[in-house]
Amino acid sequence: MAGFVYRENRVPHYQRLFQRHDGLRQWNKTPRSKILLYPYYLGLWTAVGGTMFMMGRMVLGHKTWFGKD
Repeated sequence: MAGFVYRENRVPHYQRLFQRHDGLRQWNKTPRSKILLYPYYLGLWTAVGGTMFMMGRMVLGHKTWFGKD
């Protein structure tokens, strides 16, 4: 447990990082941002696309993803 108690204080580092005026949004500033955000964006746009696709099919009277009812 000594590694947790006596580790480096990262607060000044993150204050400099997040208060820097570089034109980036806060959630895009860390190095891990791309790793975390790109799968989220992929899932978001897949869900939106699937919803729009099925909404169009429901308007046409089909209640399944593929094929005819």
